[in-house]
Amino acid sequence: MSSAILKRTGQKMPLVGFGLWKVTRSTCADTVYNAIKAGYRLFDGAGDYGNEKEAGEGVRRALKDGLVKRNELCNHHLWNTYHAREHVKKLAKLQLDLWGIEQFDLFLIHFPVSLEYVDPNHRYPPEWFGDDGKVHLGKIPMQETWQAMEELVDEGIAKNIGLSNCQGSIILDVMRYARYEPQVLQIEHHPYLTQQPLVDLAKLLNIALTAYSSFGSQSYLELGFKKDVTNLLEHNVVTSIAQARKKTVAQVLLRWATQRGIAVIPKTNNEGRLVENLQCDTFDLSESEIKKISDLNNGLRFNNPFEIDPRLAIFA
Repeated sequence: MSSAILKRTGQKMPLVGFGLWKVTRSTCADTVYNAIKAGYRLFDGAGDYGNEKEAGEGVRRALKDGLVKRNELCNHHLWNTYHAREHVKKLAKLQLDLWGIEQFDLFLIHFPVSLEYVDPNHRYPPEWFGDDGKVHLGKIPMQETWQAMEELVDEGIAKNIGLSNCQGSIILDVMRYARYEPQVLQIEHHPYLTQQPLVDLAKLLNIALTAYSSFGSQSYLELGFKKDVTNLLEHNVVTSIAQARKKTVAQVLLRWATQRGIAVIPKTNNEGRLVENLQCDTFDLSESEIKKISDLNNGLRFNNPFEIDPRLAIFA
């Protein structure tokens, strides 16, 4: 399996991983187990997905059955309500306990958004809102959060640390004071949102990239929030390439990213698609095919906190 090499530690991060967002608790343990059985070694979780314990159960079962060794797995995330120095380590240890592991291979700041602290004994996962259903911003600067993340590395709680949903100005700011530079940047990335300048900056800084929503946001489209948008899995540019290559449309979309060195974290509960997605790097697209897909870019962002609260306009 193709990998990205994280520059500080030399750790290999697989270019095809498995995302755990919206994987239900009732199915998560089996889903993770089956994904490991299929060959997945990178898992993307978060402190707001609500399925960490179940994901850990799937990992422990796979370890017990000898499907994988712990050092072959790579997993992630840090949620927005735990950005204060005294809360970063507390959440990391809580998440490690839920996963049933001793160290995170990669720990990311989920959004450059600081929200008021929510005690996990009061509510976990904390989500975006207070008990009153409103967003409450915190006053924690990014530097404090990053330095607390670095302490996780110092203490062996996290092997690598990184950023998610950050634009160039924030990345450059972090680089000014970082003792440990970000190893990974996770962003929304698909043919409708190529973010090429940001991709180029990350590569220039030797920061590995992970893409989420590689197929666009299917939940948004299914709910009709973007009625004038063609589903990428049905777009004639992509489907025609898939037909010519005798590959699935999903494989073509994933290969469009991985062939350009960007890791992907698709999710599916279908065991057949589990295997198909993992095999997306068994062929190469031509430069003209990559360009045709990239030319679909129109700046469409599906995941934008601005839609939750205008004060969260981090992509403005």
